[in-house]
Amino acid sequence: MNILDAQSTEFLRRHIGPNEKETETMLAQTGLDNLDTLTAQTVPPDIRMQQGLNVPKPMSENEYLRHIKNVSLKNKIFHNYIGQGYYGTIIPSVILRNIFENPGWYTQYTPYQAEISQGRLESLLNFQTVISDLTALPLANASLLDEATAAAEAMGMFFHLKNRSENIQKPKFFIDTDLFPQTKDVLYTRAKPFGIEIVEGNYKTISITDAFFGALVQYPNNKGSIEDYRAFIEAVHASGGYIAMATDLLALTLLTPPGELGADVAVGSAQRFGVPLGYGGPHAAFMTATDEFKRTIPGRIIGISEDANGNRALRMALQTREQHIKREKATSNICTAQALLANMAAMYAVYHGPQGLKTIAERIAIYTQIVGESIEARGFRLVNDHYFDTIVVQVPNIAPIIEKAEQQKINLRQIDHQHIGISLDETVIIEDLYDLINCFENDADPVSFSLSSAETLRHIPEVLYRTSTYLTHPVFNTYHSESKMMRYIKYLENKDLSLNTSMISLGSCTMKLNAATEMIPLSWSHWANIHPFAPASQAGGYRQIVEELSQYLCQITAFDACSLQPNSGAQGEYAGLLTIKAYHEAQGNPHRNVMLIPISAHGTNPASAVMAGMKVVVVKALENGYIDVEDLKAKAQQYQNTLAGIMITYPSTYGVYEETVKEITRIIHENGGQVYMDGANMNAQVGLTAPGLIGADVCHLNLHKTFAIPHGGGGPGMGPICVKEHLARHLPGHVSLHRAKTIALNGNGQNHQPDHAAIHEGAVSAAPYGSASILLISYAYIRMLGAEGLKAATEYAILNANYMRARLAEDFDILYTNDNNLCAHEFIVDLRPFKKTAQVEAEDVAKRLMDYGFHAPTMSFPVPGTIMIEPTESEDKAELDRFCDALQQIRKEIQKIESGAWDIKDNPLKNAPHTQQAVITSNWLHSYTREEAAFPLPYVGHNKFWPSVARVNNTLGDRNLICTCEPVEAYMEA
Repeated sequence: MNILDAQSTEFLRRHIGPNEKETETMLAQTGLDNLDTLTAQTVPPDIRMQQGLNVPKPMSENEYLRHIKNVSLKNKIFHNYIGQGYYGTIIPSVILRNIFENPGWYTQYTPYQAEISQGRLESLLNFQTVISDLTALPLANASLLDEATAAAEAMGMFFHLKNRSENIQKPKFFIDTDLFPQTKDVLYTRAKPFGIEIVEGNYKTISITDAFFGALVQYPNNKGSIEDYRAFIEAVHASGGYIAMATDLLALTLLTPPGELGADVAVGSAQRFGVPLGYGGPHAAFMTATDEFKRTIPGRIIGISEDANGNRALRMALQTREQHIKREKATSNICTAQALLANMAAMYAVYHGPQGLKTIAERIAIYTQIVGESIEARGFRLVNDHYFDTIVVQVPNIAPIIEKAEQQKINLRQIDHQHIGISLDETVIIEDLYDLINCFENDADPVSFSLSSAETLRHIPEVLYRTSTYLTHPVFNTYHSESKMMRYIKYLENKDLSLNTSMISLGSCTMKLNAATEMIPLSWSHWANIHPFAPASQAGGYRQIVEELSQYLCQITAFDACSLQPNSGAQGEYAGLLTIKAYHEAQGNPHRNVMLIPISAHGTNPASAVMAGMKVVVVKALENGYIDVEDLKAKAQQYQNTLAGIMITYPSTYGVYEETVKEITRIIHENGGQVYMDGANMNAQVGLTAPGLIGADVCHLNLHKTFAIPHGGGGPGMGPICVKEHLARHLPGHVSLHRAKTIALNGNGQNHQPDHAAIHEGAVSAAPYGSASILLISYAYIRMLGAEGLKAATEYAILNANYMRARLAEDFDILYTNDNNLCAHEFIVDLRPFKKTAQVEAEDVAKRLMDYGFHAPTMSFPVPGTIMIEPTESEDKAELDRFCDALQQIRKEIQKIESGAWDIKDNPLKNAPHTQQAVITSNWLHSYTREEAAFPLPYVGHNKFWPSVARVNNTLGDRNLICTCEPVEAYMEA
């Protein structure tokens, strides 16, 4: 290799774990000579990619950082007063450095293993408390994707509660005209498959009848107006409906909260609590509700329980609500949340405290008041009398005002030809007010205004001024110095196992390296501070990333078009199925609504199909884990007149490349259906095969798996979809992308609003490109690896899995290998025999692995009583060996139980995990030693990770749901 090639391929050597010598040893363990032979014996030849990927040659890390800096400068930083749910915010540096830029926080997995997740669980409990306190509703979840989809989730929840049978008694849902446009867009998309009739109008004049199952209003609304909804809420309740309020957390420090107004649910975004704009995301949405909804509220709920020693412990509560368990009976397909961003928002509240938040809100409100009154003094009319941070100004012609604003690098919101919106945020300083008012001033007179220290808020109605307290818990009133805050964040981080601790080998979840060079640009201002609805001319950098990444993903998947809008994998499933549905409708086949789904499919697959208005028909699996082709053929023929398609995962959820896959896709196509491929296992395809080659028509890609976006403790995620050409015109659109068209329709100064359906384009997320800022990570991953690097990553993912499989096969039964006794990038270890021989279950092995310093693999999916292991390509041989050593030592421990050397109930597996406190206690009564408990292998002692709680009592937390910080008295009693 010449010196130039060595530099351009440096990232490949840093991303892939095993070196050349380790590769040889690992191949020998699997009984193969080289990687080509391994690939030939795992990937069926008829689906192999014949040409290399057409992506740019690889860049070195330094070269990439120079490149992405130049691209970032194509984004123009203006002062944004666009608002509409997205606001400038000041990220406290202590949070930026210690959470957002810290792999100890952004590489965590979803907290299914609670004992090694207590830090982020506490932070998410803080988040829930913030949301619950500010909205005055008792039940909060641990974040949703964005405000628009949270509103859609509320609508769906209301609908299913009020219409429990196929005979829909209450089909109507009211939305106020003054909702954010992007929220309306997503609501219309979500309503159609359910058969929901959306009625849009003025809440003051609408007649709510018994046909309405619910309603949604905005508080403050799209025009910034603060409305008193109490009478309307009573009317909705009187008709037997539920009501949700989309609201603003900062405004609620000053306004009467939704719970006190009588609302059933509140939704919104926590973005302005210290989360960067990022051209639309990722941001943490929220939902709070009355206690009535605790069994139906979507998303994750963090609850308080106890561990085996009676100590307070946190966990994810009420998991039986989730789509993984309910499948086609689920009313939501929510899988990922926005945990990392929820943690940032929670820490923002912890750092500022209740008084700090109120001070920020009052400053914004006073500055808005100054601007509003100054503009009125210059002869313009404000549409709204009562406001918090947003005013709408009526003008004769917006053009000269917008032009003057642009000259001062100011973005105002262009509503139509005669109305301009102005939203202020915490980044605004006194000097900015001069420039803002100057947009409405003639050039002859100097801008002036008065501001005194005794300024009072004159535009918040007295009847809606908040009198109740919030954030009274000590956690929000303690950590206000940077030293305290830094230590609190570190204290929580130390309780959690992340990728900077050890390998996380979760099958199907692909916990791969999130390289620092991929992450660094996210903090840069030219990426972080772009508003999602800023003029396209100011987002040239993002436009380049969107266009190039879309091309690369199409190349990798062998498809023709791409949408980057879905902001989670489950959203990608939903968007892909809607695309198929729209295609069938366009072909004159709206009756095609049957979706075949293998019994082994991820739980979001059937849940997404139901959300898309489809009927789920389950396809059987064979003993070897393959799809039962005969059963598939019979069902495809049975439903050939109504078949919409099939959802498959490839390689299969069982970790094998099914040789019958092209026959499967052919059968579906012959019977008039489309093939949807779940991209969960794309890490075993890139560069070797592709969904388009296999015969799929649409595929979603989990960018937080295959393409290196971090999991963030349960989110962010991204789930773009790629499609064949015939589906391209049915991809999601977005109202903001058609804003110019909307203004044109309003032309000649008229204020006529076109019918919403005329501009509705089937949006599935609030922002046009979903969580746009984290697209940079996947873009970097592809640019620094190049075609050969992407292929090598897949090859090493397969090698690492097969090396571990070969090692562990000496002590465990391995399920579902191919005819060559090889697996794909993951494999399943059968633990069921040990229940009979030693009363040891998969959960016991999972908890015992914590004592060895490891997170458990995926438990009991897709086969109950098993673990599914996926090491990814980024782990070196030493780390793979440590994990194998741990499992093999656990097998020896099971043998001690089987032989009677250890008691069947009192043994290290049943008592795992062992906390530091448990090991140092003077009252050690177990038959095994402390060393066997805490230091079972020599390597553990070199860098011991201590679980902070013992095994958590799951049922206790569900029976007594507590999802906000307990009062201080509870700690005193404990």
